[in-house]
Amino acid sequence: MSSRPKLTTSPLLPKGVEIIIPPPPYEACTFIDSLLVNLSSLVVVGSPVWFYGSIVYLYRKWKQYRTLALLSKEGNNDLVEDEVVQGNNENYTSSGESSQERRPADEASIQRWRKYNQTASRYGAALAIVLLISIWGPHRSRRVGELLGVRKWRLWDAWLNYVGYTVLRDHGDNDPTIGSDEPEFDPRHSRAIYAFIPHGIFPFGLAFSCLPQRGYEHTWGLFRPVVATATKLFPVVRTFIAWMGGVDASRSAVSSVLSKDNSRLGISPGGIAEMFETYPKPGFHPNDEAALLRHRNGVFKLALQHNIPIVPVYTFGATKMFRRVQLPHFIETLSRALKISICLLFGKLGLPIPFRQRLMYVIGNTIWPAMNATSFLTDEHLDKYVQEMHDAFCDEIKRIFDRNKGHYGWGNKTLRFV
Repeated sequence: MSSRPKLTTSPLLPKGVEIIIPPPPYEACTFIDSLLVNLSSLVVVGSPVWFYGSIVYLYRKWKQYRTLALLSKEGNNDLVEDEVVQGNNENYTSSGESSQERRPADEASIQRWRKYNQTASRYGAALAIVLLISIWGPHRSRRVGELLGVRKWRLWDAWLNYVGYTVLRDHGDNDPTIGSDEPEFDPRHSRAIYAFIPHGIFPFGLAFSCLPQRGYEHTWGLFRPVVATATKLFPVVRTFIAWMGGVDASRSAVSSVLSKDNSRLGISPGGIAEMFETYPKPGFHPNDEAALLRHRNGVFKLALQHNIPIVPVYTFGATKMFRRVQLPHFIETLSRALKISICLLFGKLGLPIPFRQRLMYVIGNTIWPAMNATSFLTDEHLDKYVQEMHDAFCDEIKRIFDRNKGHYGWGNKTLRFV
């Protein structure tokens, strides 16, 4: 592992903002990088289309050839029955010739039946294998990901070059060299919940922060991502999430991980619903950025219960890598009810290939839970501290957005809390 880079500042940045990972030059993204990004995006982001499309294709082919085999078999049986009936009712003087004339037709029918039956069996076997791998597969193991060295793949360097991966830390008016009353915090090793805003149409921000080794080794360290249960419907995405040690977004699963001494999680509090809270939704302007946080208190309650801090991170550019078509409102309601993203998205050339958009992560000040908050047994006291932590988080996200949007090129953007 390479040594930790020296933090730098720039006169173009607001006071208190440090550069942890500087942006790579535009030409760092080579033709090979672009090719890897395009192909992997088609495979991963487009997996619901080609994977379930292949299942439908295999099923239809299996059904087609199975039907042809049955029809061929029934046709052959009809020929045999006709021979028996005609043999009983008619007196052929040249019955031997009649049998010889019919035999080639019968043999051709049998050959067709065998051909159709074998083809149907092949499609059926392929369908069974695909379904078996999608439902149960030993390849979806964190250990397999470690053996494959997935975090060190050349593919991730291509992606980070493609998005111009940049990480800043905004201390604001807090001088990091001066001691404070807050507990000591090591961003790469201490227990923490890293909360990434916004989710985006596809959560590239969260993915690039925990999957590529180059993405986390000098910034926030290694953590496990919290992912929606609906990601199990994305076959390839599901495999990568398993390799990263993904945690289901249910409260019980997250609480179980946070109860461990070395617990470190990454989460997008807005979740799947946040992807709908942006332009072109009615009431939103193209210059609006949205954070679905107004009624999202679950992560703060868990942080208080487990006495673990939350680190706010805003990812500039995460909402611009894909565009979406505004569908009828009932689709959004159905998505929330089913907890899946029913969304018509597109990227370059109308394909599931993201636009080349620079991703700039800005890490804010750590939000600490109130000391001894869990000693209050009443829900009233707990709700009070949850709301305080929630408000502090929203204020910090707003602060780092407003202070850093100018040098990202988004001076005309506004962050809305919904």
